[in-house]
Order: sequence, then C-alpha cells, then structure tokens
Amino acid sequence: MEEILEIRDGCSTPEQLLKSKAFCRYLDIYKHTFISHLELRPGNRQLEAQPRIEFIKSIQIREIVGILDEKLISSKEQHERNRELVRFLDGAFHHYRGSVYSRLVRLQNDVVAGDGEETPDTVKDKVSRKAQHLSELILKTRRKLLRKVGLDMGVRRTQGMTVLPNVTAGEVSGHYLNLPANYVNLAYIPLTVAADIQTGVDYNTPSNKRALPFYELSHNPFRAESFAPEEWVSVALQVGAVLIVAYIHKSRGCIEMEPGLLNLFPFAKIEEIQQGRRPDGLFFFGNPNAEDNDLGYYWDETSNVLVGCVPNRDPLKYFGYSKKPILTLHNVLAIRAGEMPLHCGCTRYVMRFGEKTGEPYIADMLVKADDMGRIVLEASESNNRVKPIFYGTETGAFACLDGFSEQAKLLMHGREVGYNKAFGSNARQIVPITESEEVEQGDVLDILLYMNNFTLIEESGHTINIDMNLDEAIEHFRLGERVAAGSTHTHRGTKESSYWANPFPLLRDGTGQILHPNLYQQFIENEARFISEIRTLVDSDEMLIGVAYSQLMAGVYENNNDDDIQRCGYASRDNVEQEGPVRLAEDLIGLIKKQALLKRERLGGHVTKVSITVALIGDSRTGKSETAEKMEGILSLQLI
Repeated sequence: MEEILEIRDGCSTPEQLLKSKAFCRYLDIYKHTFISHLELRPGNRQLEAQPRIEFIKSIQIREIVGILDEKLISSKEQHERNRELVRFLDGAFHHYRGSVYSRLVRLQNDVVAGDGEETPDTVKDKVSRKAQHLSELILKTRRKLLRKVGLDMGVRRTQGMTVLPNVTAGEVSGHYLNLPANYVNLAYIPLTVAADIQTGVDYNTPSNKRALPFYELSHNPFRAESFAPEEWVSVALQVGAVLIVAYIHKSRGCIEMEPGLLNLFPFAKIEEIQQGRRPDGLFFFGNPNAEDNDLGYYWDETSNVLVGCVPNRDPLKYFGYSKKPILTLHNVLAIRAGEMPLHCGCTRYVMRFGEKTGEPYIADMLVKADDMGRIVLEASESNNRVKPIFYGTETGAFACLDGFSEQAKLLMHGREVGYNKAFGSNARQIVPITESEEVEQGDVLDILLYMNNFTLIEESGHTINIDMNLDEAIEHFRLGERVAAGSTHTHRGTKESSYWANPFPLLRDGTGQILHPNLYQQFIENEARFISEIRTLVDSDEMLIGVAYSQLMAGVYENNNDDDIQRCGYASRDNVEQEGPVRLAEDLIGLIKKQALLKRERLGGHVTKVSITVALIGDSRTGKSETAEKMEGILSLQLI
C-alpha cells in the first residue's frame, strides 16, 4: 500500500468513525489493494478470485454503518451478509495494524498565536490523549461490530491489539514560520511542533546502508515551481544551536523517516517560532522532482539558509540518509560559525567522593551526544581563560544492534523505533538516551580520545594511550583510521581513513584529497585556534588527549591473524567484539576517577561533586556507543 492515511476527523462514537472521511478513504485503499492482490493470481486460480473481487467491489459504507443500527432487524440472508462484511473488516483491521502508515493530525495554532493558555506541554498532553482515544475508539468499534454479528467470543486481547497511529501530530500553520522570500510556498505545509509516536515498531525500508556521499552542491536543489506542498509533512527540529526544518515526502519508503527523526532530535522551541526566528537549514527527504545530482547541500547566499536534499530513489530510502544529512547541515553551519564539529559520543560523568576515604566514584552518566557534537571556545567568567565547551545535538541514538548485549536491547524495549530488523546485519533502532537540557547545556571538555577499533591490545596492556604530546595526538584525529563494519560502501574488515573521523561532510579523503576547499580552509582555521587555546590545558593535565583502543572490529580486521587474537587473550574472533569494549570501559573508568581527583584539587579540594566530560571521536562502529553501554553494565547504574 503506497498511500499513507492522514486522519483529521474528530470522532467520538463508532458510528461517527465509520462515517468519517478517514475511514472512507482507508476502506477504498484497502479494497483497491486487496483486489490488486487477487488479480495477480495465476489464470488457473482466477475462478476462485473473481467472486471475492465482486464481493469486495460491492461493499458500501452505508451497509457497514447499518450493522450498528439497533432498529434494523436482519433476515437470515442479511445476517450472513453482515457476518461476511465484518470478517472482511476484521481483516482490514489487522492490515491497518501491520501495514498502514497513519498520521492523526490536530491543528494547534493557539500554541503560537494564543494568549498563553496553550503551551507546548498542554499540546503534548492533548496529542497523547487524542492518540489513545482513537486507538480505544477503533477497538470499541471492532468489538461492537463483532458482537452485533455474533463473532465476539472467547478471550479478549485488548492490550495486544493496540492500534495507535504511527504519529499523532500537533501542527500549526506553516505561515507562522519565518521563511525566506524564495521559499514562501513552504508556508502551505503545516508545521509539526508536538507529537506522540508509536514505539516498538520496526519499519522496513528499501535500503539498509549508505553508499553515496552527501556533499556540497553548486546549485540549489529546491525548485519552487515543481514543489507540491500537499505532498509533504514538516517538522521543526532543534539540532544543537540551529533550527532545521525537515520536509518529508508523503510516500512509503520516505514517510517512515518521520518517527525516527522525532525519536532522535528535540523539537524546536515554540517561543523562537513565535519570535520570528528564521530557519538556519531546510532539509527535503524524498523529493520526487529531484535529479540524481541533487543529493547534497547548498548554501543559499541570497536567503542566508542552508538547503539539503535527498531525491526519491529506493537506494536512498534509509534512515541514515535523513539523520546524517541533517547533522551535516548542523556541522557546516558550525564550521562557518568558527566552531569545531566532532563526530563523537560524549558523556558527562557526575563524580562524587567517599565521605571517609575521599575516593571518587561515578554517581551518574549523562549523555551529551551519541554521534555528533561541537566545541565552542569560550572564556571563563572567573578567570577569563578560554576553555573548550562541548555541546551536543541529538537526544536519541541511532544504535546498531550488532554490538549490543541482550541486556542493553531490553533497556531499549518500549522506547525504540526500529529499522530493517529482517535484514539481519546492521539492524538499527532509534532510542531516546538523554534530555534536551543536557544536550543544550555546555560543559568543559576534560578528556578527548580518538577511537581506534582495529588494533589489538594484549590482555595485560592498557587500552588508553595519553602518553603523547598534543601534536602527536592531533595527528591521530587527522588520520582518522578505522576498520569498517560494512554499514556503508566500505567492505567489512577493510581499513579506511577519514579526516577527523569524517565530521560530516568528509573534508579530506583517505588519499589526502581536499573535497570541500572553502569549508576545509575554515575548519583548518578553527582547528588551529582550538589547538592553540588548549595547549596550556593539555600541558597542565587539565585536559587529556590521546587514543582509546576499543578493539570492536579487531576480530574482523583482515590484518589480524588468529595467533594475534589468541595472544591478546581472546577465545575467538567473534569474542573480540564483546570483550574489547569491556576492557576499554574498565580502563576508562579508572582514568575518569584519576582526572576527578585532579580536578577536585584544582578547585580547592573541598567540593563534594565534579563533572568529567569525555568525548570519544570516531566514525560508525568504532565503539563509542558500545563502550558506553559496557560502562553502564560495569557500574550497574540501571537494573532490569
């Protein structure tokens, strides 16, 4: 079924639901899909299919509504017809639950234009109630139809029959968005500012990996003359410090990106939309009018906005082609602003000290970034010294399940939006892992490590090397080596190199070729300021920089032989992927505790709590998330 079902009716009774435009449209969609399926049967099976096709064509809304009419007395023939209709509708009910993408939409202009009585929180409450009400009403209608024809027997399975919409959206008019003049027709697309999404769902998309780069374009991929607003949904996202509006095409294979994005990024702030803040970036996913050469981003100098586009092509219908381009827009804007985007996982560790012993312990782990953040050089209010302040981007994680333990997968259960579990390898889930307040709050960066995922470390060795000077450490970041897991075009087990672990977009490839000259030059200038300002911090051990060895892909690395695996204490190649990050997690805990003691001393030795913020730089599958997950298991900060 290619169409998506948008529900804008407000229904309170089963009769109203069956008379609604949404049900009428869904019934037509289901009938058409069912008939098309039957017509595909081979010739020798058409004899059985034709009567079924004629029955489906004959179904009318009025006779379905008539089943609920208490005043009508059915003949035996009519009763049998009603039972056949209800059986058909029960099939439609299960098809709706498993195959249809539905959006329940409610206009919430009052939150922007009202007198303050409507707030983002009240809108969220309303949206959730609407989603639950629709689910309950659909179940009530189904039960009533089954009961009227004598089919409501046996055990009820209410909890297992949840029929929540995929997305229940609180929308405002797109005219409230302060759009540049060349993009005013986007104002006809309602803007989603609050939502309730159905979790525990796994979507199958045509593609399961990225193969093509998202690079700078010399032309604007947005063409106003061919843009049809009614074919799109839009979501206002707060990505770090920038406002990016994502436009998603209403077609299957594209619209499934919506719940993933809603589970990954926080909404933009209503107050900023009220105050007329202009979007920093516009992103179009699944543009049916785009050419192959429209994949990428373009800086619109006239409108002062960054425009990104992903054409409507099956190989591009993968969540990585929505997440990564949006982060690329963020990073381009950050570099232009003089900041340092980091492809990293970052966690702030809340450190406390034993009352009697003074020994440090990790009281909490607060995620600041799962995959991307940025460093801003800011002067301290107390002594005017410049410090590297870290800010994140996402509140969720796009987690590859291959390297996670069963316990970690259980912790995700009930909050996740999944993609392509049936593919086996590279199955992914988007799961919330932190709060927007933590992402938006800047914290001094204490430890910066490059994630090496292929070098084997002997069991008695140390998996973190900070015994190097700043210039030597920076070269590891510039080289950006890793062994690929096969989730992109690079072959699994092959080593590749990407400058600063590919800070989206790739600025310099493995051969040293510069890919985005102007942006690269700006990044070099930002990097030079960063190195200059932190040199004193590194020399005084206030900030640590080095290399961490996760060994995550060391078991599949083509240059590691079986003797190497056994010498380093691993029973098999498969064992390395789980055990390597555990060894790093244990060493990292020790390093964090050591740094907490030093930080406490610098603060006078009397504080009861300090924060140690750690960023682990690396491209996909270098062990950032896996190491954090192993640390949580070791520290037992959560119990399931």
